[in-house]
Amino acid sequence: MTGSVSPYRPPVEVSEPPPAAAPVEDDSSAWAPLRNPVYRSFWIASLVSNLGTWMHEIGAGWLMTDLDASPQMVSAVRTAMATPIVLLAIPAGVLADRVDRRHLLLGTQAILLCTTATLAALTAAGWVTSWLLLALTFLIGLGLTLHVPTWQASIPELVPRRQLSRAIALGSVSFNLARAVGPAVAGALVAITGSWIAFSFNAVSFAGVILVLLGWRRDRSESTRGLSFHRSMYQGLRYVYRTPTMRNTLLRVGLFVLPASALWGLLPLVAKVRLQWGADGFGILVTCVGAGAVLAARFLPAVQSRLGSDRTVSTAMLVFATGLYLMASSSQRLVVAAAAVVMGCGWMMTLTTLNTSAQITLPSRMRARGMSCYLTAMALSMSTGSFLWGSVAEALSIGRAQKIAAITLMVTAAIGLCFRISNGTRQESRSRP
Repeated sequence: MTGSVSPYRPPVEVSEPPPAAAPVEDDSSAWAPLRNPVYRSFWIASLVSNLGTWMHEIGAGWLMTDLDASPQMVSAVRTAMATPIVLLAIPAGVLADRVDRRHLLLGTQAILLCTTATLAALTAAGWVTSWLLLALTFLIGLGLTLHVPTWQASIPELVPRRQLSRAIALGSVSFNLARAVGPAVAGALVAITGSWIAFSFNAVSFAGVILVLLGWRRDRSESTRGLSFHRSMYQGLRYVYRTPTMRNTLLRVGLFVLPASALWGLLPLVAKVRLQWGADGFGILVTCVGAGAVLAARFLPAVQSRLGSDRTVSTAMLVFATGLYLMASSSQRLVVAAAAVVMGCGWMMTLTTLNTSAQITLPSRMRARGMSCYLTAMALSMSTGSFLWGSVAEALSIGRAQKIAAITLMVTAAIGLCFRISNGTRQESRSRP
């Protein structure tokens, strides 16, 4: 997507030479990117890392319910994870477009390994307080702030351009497979041994990613292009703002995640307070969300083909809102679990479509900066939403907070149709075989 395109005048279409990836025989299969040995290694490492991340989420959320079970403190765990992304993701994206991404990824994985290992040791020793948990969670969020835009910007280097949308979809499958398995495993282990076991597994998963990165031999390197750090940041922000597809994608991320965060911010309390479940039950609910997402991945291409990207996003938001309202209206465990499956479908379909739109629209020289803007929009919406719905639940109740969020989501689904993202999808579809 580079060529001679000016960063200050976003084009209708952008094109770039195929990324330097090992040549592989291509077909229309959704699994074709896994035939590339480099991408396959990254995908497996990502699957294990995502598994560790979801186990960590269960451990941290449940540990806070033991340390301080107020809705605001429980939702603050997710806010502490997201806040560094809100504050620093854009500078991190600028850095990833200026320095060698492999070295930057190695550094971030080392930070994450050390921090999670420290949290595991302190938890096992019984020395963790609610505020220390939030502080260490903030440090983990800081490491992820450097890692995520760099990782996402590296994906197009691993596969041919014609496989990019499938590689992104497989990344979503990896994430949601981990979500389908990790929470149930973590819930059972946490119930038996304590939250420290989840943190320990997460630390080990970061070590696995480091091994894969050590074996990655890149044939390219980033450059400052003679620009200062601040000028690079300005260039990236200006490009995103002046590219309609990117601008609308970020708006629609906010319109979805802000109300949808009522699920993640309050789910530990749904399990513990309303359903009277332990950590294993909390893990089952998150597993149901992941199972719904994996199920949706099977049907997403057909839905996008029939509805187009814009209507796919709004329809998926309505699906999520229906599940959230159903969860808020019932105390029956089977009904709440079914609602979690429905929300998993809506969550995956919405964010995968928006992520693909962003990845395809961005030229390679802007990709880390552009994806950092995407992550900032998502994290800002998540942290704001978690605080908002935690406060509403404190003032009213968990169920009322979720119902208000569901109704809000129905409204924002309709508003989102005013902000089209379909240009990026049309570009990608023309590039596929």
